[in-house]
Amino acid sequence: MAKGPAVSHPTILHRDDPDKPPLVGHVKVTRDDWLNVARDILVSEGVGEVKVLGIAERLSVSRSSFYWYFKSRKDLLDQLLADWEHSNTGIMVAQTKLPADTINAALNNFFRCVVDPQGFNHQLDFAVREWARRDGSVRRIIDRSDSARKDAIAQMFERHGYAPDEADIRARVLYYQQIGYYALDLSEALEERLTRIAGYLYCFSGQHPTAEEVAEFSAFARRVGQKRA
Repeated sequence: MAKGPAVSHPTILHRDDPDKPPLVGHVKVTRDDWLNVARDILVSEGVGEVKVLGIAERLSVSRSSFYWYFKSRKDLLDQLLADWEHSNTGIMVAQTKLPADTINAALNNFFRCVVDPQGFNHQLDFAVREWARRDGSVRRIIDRSDSARKDAIAQMFERHGYAPDEADIRARVLYYQQIGYYALDLSEALEERLTRIAGYLYCFSGQHPTAEEVAEFSAFARRVGQKRA
């Protein structure tokens, strides 16, 4: 998938609610406003460009307002990293724990979070991984998150009757495949991807999915695709 565009307009603010107008003048901004812009810059330009003055200019506010919410740039980066871990890792782990009658239904739950743009943010994930190449402390957090994600997936397999060793291998294959898909920056049409759903589920679980399981996930993916169009 293509990487997100850089934030270029000095007054445009990435918000969870895109219908809100830009913040201009002396309008008070929130901690989330600072983090949202910092996140956009991290994804589009890298951690080196996440600077207090630059964010203030994009928010059209005084730099002094930054210190209502953060002690320093390092504090901002620490909170940004914590927010990433809570969201991306937290979302993925939560999806593996959702109730499911079969392993393929459980796998569909997992795939929902990577299909839905409101779920796992792969662009942010790779921005943090790029950051980790230059910062050992961030590398340790990435390693911790990867372990938590793989462990959660392995436990999902175990709950559906797989022996621990097999569950571990299947979890690694699933997780590394998904991360690798993003690393290759593949761009496939939705309908093309959906033709492979039954095959993917069989490869990951060793069990053929039912027609209902394939149809349910396909319908979900199409609904998400329509919202994004």
